[in-house]
Amino acid sequence: MGFSCGKNCCIKDEKTVYIDDSVIIGDNVTIYENNRIEGNTVIEDGTVLLPNNYIINAKIGKNCKINNSQIENAVVFNEVSVGPFARLRPNTILYDKVQIGNFVEVKNSTVGEGTKANHLAYIGDADVGRNCNIGCGAIFVNYNGRVKQRTSVGDNCFIGSNCNVIAPVNIDSDSYICAGTTVTNDVHSGDFVIGRVRQEVKENRAQNYLKVKKENN
Repeated sequence: MGFSCGKNCCIKDEKTVYIDDSVIIGDNVTIYENNRIEGNTVIEDGTVLLPNNYIINAKIGKNCKINNSQIENAVVFNEVSVGPFARLRPNTILYDKVQIGNFVEVKNSTVGEGTKANHLAYIGDADVGRNCNIGCGAIFVNYNGRVKQRTSVGDNCFIGSNCNVIAPVNIDSDSYICAGTTVTNDVHSGDFVIGRVRQEVKENRAQNYLKVKKENN
């Protein structure tokens, strides 16, 4: 064991854990089975690595919980939760108490303190403020086929499920983006933004499209 490990570091199953000699691990860190930690990685006090993580050249702060995820060339501050099945790509910075949940990908972005993206979202080339909610299926659309562009989101914003945020765009603090909205223009503080196709109802038409049709009695 050539890596640096602090007091009370617990590796649950050394046979299934690989740690480079260059890795630095703090006090009271718990590492479960099937973790691979490489490069110039630092894991600070009290952090728990649940099974099946791959971490390379990352800094993980104090009292974090990382679960079945990939972290590469990223910085994670204190009391952050990542995963399961999350991916932090290069140049990602997560500040204190951020929650990045299952099937969330973050790339070349900063995410402010207390912000949550709990499932099925992509945050790419963005600066997101504090205490925001990024809904399920929200996508930061950073690439137009030629160049990648950036998005800025202020503090205390709500971005609902299945929103598309088309860069370059600025969303100021205290804004509300309704589910299903595509954002193409700047949003000012306090704005309520909704952009959906209006629902139409064709009564008694469903039976024409269902595989099993109702039979007349």
